[in-house]
Amino acid sequence: MKESKTLEKLKRFFDVFKTRVKPKVSQENPHSIAYRVIGEKTGRFLPLFKDLDLNLHKSGLKINFKAYVSLTVFATVLISLFALIFVPCLFAFVFYVPFFPAVLFGVGGSLFAVAFSIIGFYVYPIYRADKLRRGLEDELPFTTGYMAILASAGVSPEKVFYSLSNLSVPLAVSVEAKDVVRDVNLFGLDIISALEKTSKRTPSERFREMLEGFISTIHSGGNLAAYLREKSRQYMKLKRISLRKFSDTLSILSEFYVALLVTGPLLLVIMLAVMAMLGGGSLGMLSPDLLLSIITYLGIPVGSIIFLIILDAILPKW
Repeated sequence: MKESKTLEKLKRFFDVFKTRVKPKVSQENPHSIAYRVIGEKTGRFLPLFKDLDLNLHKSGLKINFKAYVSLTVFATVLISLFALIFVPCLFAFVFYVPFFPAVLFGVGGSLFAVAFSIIGFYVYPIYRADKLRRGLEDELPFTTGYMAILASAGVSPEKVFYSLSNLSVPLAVSVEAKDVVRDVNLFGLDIISALEKTSKRTPSERFREMLEGFISTIHSGGNLAAYLREKSRQYMKLKRISLRKFSDTLSILSEFYVALLVTGPLLLVIMLAVMAMLGGGSLGMLSPDLLLSIITYLGIPVGSIIFLIILDAILPKW
């Protein structure tokens, strides 16, 4: 009995010790941390990002405009400092570049990091909005057909969008439908006001046109099922046309990829290897060996990543 009581006391002691010593894990998001650190000092930068607020709303990112600007500035400062330290060390200790040119490369790399960071944060909401637009427009033929089936069965408009928001397959239209259901159930708006709010916020012109026609049909008391069936036929024709255009664009992109990222680097690598063996042909501080390393480890990977981003930007969702 005494041993069991002693074990219980020891167990209780270790439980208390764990709760006191266990570190508190921060549940804050990066933009919350950035806003808490430099949020009050980013007011002067807000006019530079005046077009970003609208793109944030269209992209579906649940981030405040000022918090996103704070994250942009905070991340840019950190990335530039990292580049200012990492690039000179890389060139000095890996490529054996003299100290002063390595520092110049570090300053240049830091400036490039600042530019790419700001451009990346500025373009990301535009990319997200465009991705959402493409998703909505690719799904419209099937979405309107599904809505027409529900409307033909006598389902109310509120229940139609509630059904769209609870689809088992993750679709872009489910995100917009969830916003409509939230505005109706949580904020107390009627279905027409919620649809008007969504039509102003959506990045897709076709989806906005469909919602405005949906609202007009409800106002006029028209046949909602017939309207949605006709829209489904129109969007299906447009989808066939867009798929034909994409096949032509893909063939052109494949030729560019072969020319710029397969044949071009191969010729440059052969030319620089021959120049290195002959012991000449340096471009100022850049020797053939250094140029060969930059092309192999930096140029080709970055070019491939850019090509993948371009391909993803134009790729329709099948």
